[in-house]
Amino acid sequence: MLTQRQFQLLRFIHQFIQERGVPPSFDEMRAALGLRSKSGIHRLISGLEERGYIRRLAYRARALEILKPPLGPVPARPSLSKASVGSAGRTGSNVVHAEFGTPRRPTFLAGVAGNVDLPVYGRIAAGTPIEALADASTTIDVPSILLGEGEHYVLQVVGDSMIEAGIQDGDWVVVRRCETAESGDIVVALIEDREVTLKRLRKRGASIALEAANPAYETRIFGPHQVKVQGKVVGLLRRY
Repeated sequence: MLTQRQFQLLRFIHQFIQERGVPPSFDEMRAALGLRSKSGIHRLISGLEERGYIRRLAYRARALEILKPPLGPVPARPSLSKASVGSAGRTGSNVVHAEFGTPRRPTFLAGVAGNVDLPVYGRIAAGTPIEALADASTTIDVPSILLGEGEHYVLQVVGDSMIEAGIQDGDWVVVRRCETAESGDIVVALIEDREVTLKRLRKRGASIALEAANPAYETRIFGPHQVKVQGKVVGLLRRY
């Protein structure tokens, strides 16, 4: 089981070897992951070696061997920008910004190569907006095939407003952190810096519509500066 940054480094090394025939240098790995020093790369390499994904070969330059190739798509370059996600506030509003600088990726294939631990950032309303409670101490094991480039996190759905989109009360949605979305995407939306909700985003001229996938709920219309996209739903987990 890997952290997302370990998984991103493993994918980068694997792709580099496939394209160039030799492993990347520590400087190339540091630049690819956007780290300031090589000490972070040494820690990630040690973690991958301890888990049996790579092997360091003695007395050789660029001495890395892939033992367990990564599963899922291999990005040309990891995207590791820091970001924030709306969560429960302490100052009178019901939202704060919980920053997650080190991304990580119910258990379906726990311990199998290609799974990644992702942080669970609480609950998200699929109905009347409620607070999203940030809890970076909780993680969930997610198949890497659900993930692409960038940072990801998980939210548990509360409510039934998205049932016709296949998202039910109690489901876990996998979210890619982003600040923009296409019309029709299901997004985590921060409304007027105080409400966080899960809805389908529609662009209507200069306005933004947040649509439910349940006829019992009304579509809400906002101005372009009233809604901030906090992420886009890219996957769903369900426990039966």
